[in-house]
Amino acid sequence: MTTPNWHEKAAALRLETRSFIGGEMVEVGGGHFETINPATGAVLAAVGQGSAGDVDRAVADALRAHRGGSWSRMAPRDRMAVLYRFADLIEREAELLALLDTLDMGKPISDMLNIDVPAAAATIRFCAECIDKITGTTTATPANVLHYTTREPLGVVAAIVPWNYPLLMAVWKIAPALAAGNAVVLKPAEQSPLSAVHLARLFAEAGGPAGIFNVVNGPGETVGRALALHMDVAKVSFTGSTEVGKLMLQYAGQSNMKKVALECGGKTPQVFMNDLPDLATATKTAAFGIYGNMGEVCNAGSRLLVDKKIHDEFLYGFMRESENFVPGDPLLEETNMGPLVTFEQQKRVLGYIEIGKNEGASLAFGGNVPQGLERGAYVAPALFTGVGPKMRIAQEEIFGPVAAIIPVDGVENAIEVANDTIYGLAAGIWTTDLTTAHRMAREIEAGTVWVNCFDEGDMTQPFGGFKQSGNARDKCFDSVLAYTQQKSTWVKLV
Repeated sequence: MTTPNWHEKAAALRLETRSFIGGEMVEVGGGHFETINPATGAVLAAVGQGSAGDVDRAVADALRAHRGGSWSRMAPRDRMAVLYRFADLIEREAELLALLDTLDMGKPISDMLNIDVPAAAATIRFCAECIDKITGTTTATPANVLHYTTREPLGVVAAIVPWNYPLLMAVWKIAPALAAGNAVVLKPAEQSPLSAVHLARLFAEAGGPAGIFNVVNGPGETVGRALALHMDVAKVSFTGSTEVGKLMLQYAGQSNMKKVALECGGKTPQVFMNDLPDLATATKTAAFGIYGNMGEVCNAGSRLLVDKKIHDEFLYGFMRESENFVPGDPLLEETNMGPLVTFEQQKRVLGYIEIGKNEGASLAFGGNVPQGLERGAYVAPALFTGVGPKMRIAQEEIFGPVAAIIPVDGVENAIEVANDTIYGLAAGIWTTDLTTAHRMAREIEAGTVWVNCFDEGDMTQPFGGFKQSGNARDKCFDSVLAYTQQKSTWVKLV
């Protein structure tokens, strides 16, 4: 089978730069912003930037469509059928969606084709399957009373998504919201706006009613803020930084007390005890856990808490596995590390490399701009050793390919260091001792815990955090229920 020439396919693309409101592509009134190819520094397109007026229009169209009942009152099995077709169309358009995100944020094309696009389709199918499983209850009452509860959609949901998984994070939000019968206004990150309008177009092609799925492009300071403050938005679902997540809570309080679902930052510990089952598997998984997707992952396993008894052996194995992660052209299928999303992010990550050195940690390898890739926003995978748990590189989310090995001495110390952070998104535990595994899983403050693996799971697994990592759960049946509200009906029989 001939390997596609992705450069030729990319050159032939006609990029859509409009927003999608009320079932059609529209020009918006806030000017334009440039989206940049981080692999080359070239401008991809000037994208229409939405204004507060465009947000008002999108929300009004969404609310009108929702109240009209074309989607919210559609028979459950019919709504399921639309979402199943939607998933099929995403698979049909896999090459286009993969190319758009690769060009926009630097993700390797092979990751898009093998991970992001299939996962997006699977998410939509799972949420579709949940639709006719949403049930209410009846309760024991006097003979002349009937009491029942039902779940109803919220109304208009604002989905604000990050740039690290443009397609998949959008689907994680829109799929459960649509499955529950809501209308959606999606704001993609301004660093990676290109694929979102194609999602909306495919939903319409699948039979989704006009006004139910809208996309408004633009920066968070204008479009995101306007959505979060809007009096007709019933819920805002946000994935991004903890700093902006706190603003979402403020905006909800300043407006209509809308529901706020947050999935924010992380500083995930991977804890490697001296009785771990297989060092080779552990080090291979650890390297992928921090260098996969260029480290631009909210639950990236950036803190490697290694028992002192196996420290040197672990370090050797990790360094060997890290050699497999080589930055390169993301349009080549053999590439497993692309550039960071922007030159601003590259500067931020390189700044943390200097911070780590100045704090006294030892840079074991990497942390430079790879030779021959100076045109792009590349950073070579980096590892610090001799890291203290209070250092900034051990406390702050870097969101890049920077790992820190922190020596720990036994179970108590490992739990203490793992919890010494404002975040609580995820954790990994490596041990063959059943008691240790269950104790750590219970005592480490994280919403998702993996034992003897990392970043695995399926659509039944809730994903979300504790502490300042947020309050929401993505994937899973509960994510669909979270876009509903419960109504209690008490009927006096006369």
